[in-house]
Amino acid sequence: METTAHRLILGEQVALAKWDNDKAVEDAPREAQVILGAVKDGVAKGLDEASVSNFFNAQIEANKIVQYALLADWYRAGKAPEHAPIDLVKNIRPQLDEVQKSLIAELADTVEIRKSKTCHADIAKAVGKYVSMHAHGSGPINAATLDRALAGA
Repeated sequence: METTAHRLILGEQVALAKWDNDKAVEDAPREAQVILGAVKDGVAKGLDEASVSNFFNAQIEANKIVQYALLADWYRAGKAPEHAPIDLVKNIRPQLDEVQKSLIAELADTVEIRKSKTCHADIAKAVGKYVSMHAHGSGPINAATLDRALAGA
């Protein structure tokens, strides 16, 4: 949960970088690159290719929800929050790459747990508990984005 929430928090930085550079949220080549890299790393750890692809697709979709929500708020306000310039390629993507490594390791560590018939219900309950216990859970990192990010688990 923490690692996924951290990835979604980085989505806020991605949104700021895209705002500053007038970039679209959708970046199909980058998304394909991320999923391909995750699948390669996951298979090396003994994970199923399809499950890794589904998981990271869900992570990306949730991150885009965060970006769309923030960008829409900023367009309505006519400005983004004050911030230092953010270099997506040099600063944020390396952080996302590290989070990806952590998520792959966590997927490998939870293979048996995720086979449980109650896995989806357990995840939903964990999301609810996480959101209620974390201050940033009431912002763009809410239950809906965490639910979406973990839909592929």
